[in-house]
Amino acid sequence: MTQLGNLEETILLLVMIMEDEAYGYSVSKEYHKQNGKEISISAVHTVLSRLEKKGLIKSEMGGAIEERGGRRKRIFKTTDYGVRTIQELKAHRTRLWNQLPQLQ
Repeated sequence: MTQLGNLEETILLLVMIMEDEAYGYSVSKEYHKQNGKEISISAVHTVLSRLEKKGLIKSEMGGAIEERGGRRKRIFKTTDYGVRTIQELKAHRTRLWNQLPQLQ
């Protein structure tokens, strides 16, 4: 099973949630929406780069849009390996949580 840090796992999940709308700025906004905490775009880009190097996501350049001054944005998508990794992490955590004795 691929090991992921908490931030890597969170960003990977956000890319999966966002589907075709995951790029640096949008991921940082979604992170704030989901967690109530700010994260810098540079931190998001660092994690996205690490996830791509691990083969969990892939990127492609989107089309140029006028509101970005004609610049293109790099869109991130989850790979099949990324989906399998998240499924394995979820199953592993569920097994651990299911072993906890009842809390009183």
